[in-house]
Amino acid sequence: MNNTYESPLCSRYASSKMQYIFSPDKKFTTWHKLWIALARAEMKLGLPVTREQIDEMEAHAGEIDYEYAAEMEKKLRHDVMAHVHAFGRQCPKAMPIIHLGATSCYVGDNTDMILMREGLELIREELVNVISRLADFADKYKEVPTLGFTHFQPAQLTTVGKRATLWINDLLMDLNEIEYRISTLKLLGSKGTTGTQASFLELFDGDHEKCVELERLIAEEMGFDACVPVSGQTYSRKIDAGVLSTLSGIAQSAGKFATDMRLLSHLKELEEPFESNQIGSSAMPYKRNPMRCERICSLARYVIADAQNPAMTSYNQWFERTLDDSANKRISVPEAFLAVDALLNIYINVASGIRVYEKVIEKHINEELPFMATENIMMDAVKKGGNRQELHERIRIHSIAAGAVVKEQGLPNDLVKRIAADPLFGLTEEEIIANLDAHAYVGRAPQQVTDFLENDVRPILKRYAHLLNEKGDELKV
Repeated sequence: MNNTYESPLCSRYASSKMQYIFSPDKKFTTWHKLWIALARAEMKLGLPVTREQIDEMEAHAGEIDYEYAAEMEKKLRHDVMAHVHAFGRQCPKAMPIIHLGATSCYVGDNTDMILMREGLELIREELVNVISRLADFADKYKEVPTLGFTHFQPAQLTTVGKRATLWINDLLMDLNEIEYRISTLKLLGSKGTTGTQASFLELFDGDHEKCVELERLIAEEMGFDACVPVSGQTYSRKIDAGVLSTLSGIAQSAGKFATDMRLLSHLKELEEPFESNQIGSSAMPYKRNPMRCERICSLARYVIADAQNPAMTSYNQWFERTLDDSANKRISVPEAFLAVDALLNIYINVASGIRVYEKVIEKHINEELPFMATENIMMDAVKKGGNRQELHERIRIHSIAAGAVVKEQGLPNDLVKRIAADPLFGLTEEEIIANLDAHAYVGRAPQQVTDFLENDVRPILKRYAHLLNEKGDELKV
């Protein structure tokens, strides 16, 4: 079908795993499981539900009659009731008790919570794999000096590996957020039309304990510790807002990494993987554009903007229920998961094959290092009897002159030669060059990498060793 719109998130970007989580098959089979859980709990609590009815429902739990459901929705103008009738058609003996006492949000909201939890678990797996690859990269390049940048202007040296720990640290914060969201998600449960459980209280002849036990049984069968304690007809839409805020945080981290990579690619210091037959530009055959990182930034921007949707939906929910969340929620929540899944798989791909051009990095260091070494040079001159204040002023003058040579004439930095030629310093060019070992200006960067990986990263990778794999999903484009 090429004559109708299809989401690029599915056709170009998101993994098959995440697409399945938010697929119609997953959604409606989960509805079936929830109806079975409800019926089983009601039977245990003494309502007129039979084992035969439950067996019939279980036999057809994985079957969705989409054609009949669409026919009924067109007639009834109600998606849940359409599927009640479709399931009931498959399970005629169970039809009288399907959805007994429940409202639409019993299947809708509970399913959404289940899908979000599974989506977060997949995101967690992808995050761990990104962290693992970046940890290997950081360890490998922990001692390789590189220019640090503040305001994208050359600053004190750091190392290639230390910079990578900044990317990892952002992802560790995201992983903590993911773990928090997963641990705190609860089912809506069986709350009824306004959250009072009035229909179930009626079914159980006023027995409050059975109403409580009903929710406990449903939560247990669906793999949750508990249901939300109170609600209107729906669970609080703040939950959606919180989940998408967490996904937005991941997008922010990935976007920051990808932006750094794009800038470093411009400097020709680092480069994302580039295939042997890959074309960088249709017009300029020599180009090697950082298209993967650009795609991460593009998808990240979408997720960050999309996170506003559930926030605005949450504040505008009237009393116990209003339906202006439904259409927005159907789009904004799944698409945030699909987009984050896509950008993390690209992140895995990039982090698995970052190319480092150490000679270019060294060249850039050498262009700036004389300026950074001036304090050490000044101390050496003082040791030979120089006046610190006079030397400081003379270095300032020489630095400005050397900077002008670089910027205005495009010539190499000649600060070392200028200082060596100034008798006030009493230093030879060789003595000055002795101060230009880049490794002497990286501070504790290598040790910081080692400590960070040992204390903060490796324990997490060990905890999630079962989630690590050789490579992420193959890129679609």
